[in-house]
Amino acid sequence: MVGYDPRADGRNISSFEVAVAGSVSGLVTRALISPLDVIKIRFQLQIERLSRSDPNAKYHGILQAGRQILQEEGPTAFWKGHIPAQLLSIGYGAVQVYKTLRDAVATMYRTEGPLVFYKGLNPTLIAIFPYAGFQFSFYNSLKHMYEWAMPAEGKKNGNLKNLLCGSGAGVISKTLTYPLDLFKKRLQVGGFEQARVTFGQVRSYRGLLDCAKQVLQEEGARGFYKGLSPSLLKAALSTGLVFFWYEFFCNLFHHMRTANSQP
Repeated sequence: MVGYDPRADGRNISSFEVAVAGSVSGLVTRALISPLDVIKIRFQLQIERLSRSDPNAKYHGILQAGRQILQEEGPTAFWKGHIPAQLLSIGYGAVQVYKTLRDAVATMYRTEGPLVFYKGLNPTLIAIFPYAGFQFSFYNSLKHMYEWAMPAEGKKNGNLKNLLCGSGAGVISKTLTYPLDLFKKRLQVGGFEQARVTFGQVRSYRGLLDCAKQVLQEEGARGFYKGLSPSLLKAALSTGLVFFWYEFFCNLFHHMRTANSQP
């Protein structure tokens, strides 16, 4: 974890083990929160309202969507696209409609050529700079608020401050830039309308501006935030889980070293 050295509290582990603990904690966390990612993307791609009052809506809530996916597609559906997600693949959204990564890659390349793997790149690039800027800005603001609000003894726990302020900054930044993530997913699945007909209505978009215009006209401003709730829940859980698994693996390496050093 950036800015945190577990050796400072007496644990006997190497820099390499610290790096391994950080990497593995990220991998385990992504595997555990994958179901929320799948549900978020299903929400983002649904043209119909996320509401029980809409009889055509396939999904309308996190728990309902989870039950529906489990009944119709089995438990492995919650890890669809998990491998490209671990590899940070740009085509994660498109993989959701295929059985395997190989099937998705082959079909995408055969039908639309190499440029298909860069669909949704524009909103991705546009979101990078404001998201990073928002994160640092809100992180610093929240730290100042924390210092002002907390009593003197509470200020000694720097890790808690970093966790709370970092999580808060992430949630705010994600909310402000979320529509760009939705546009990215809509653009990424372009050309796979036939594969998604069982999920509800499908749309074709000519680009970022056309996507934003159609979403606003057909789904309203709330349409820009479809899938925000599982996205924020995922963000909150991932922060806590990363810290938990990081500490777990650091302690594991420490105990292994201690056991091996004993006569």
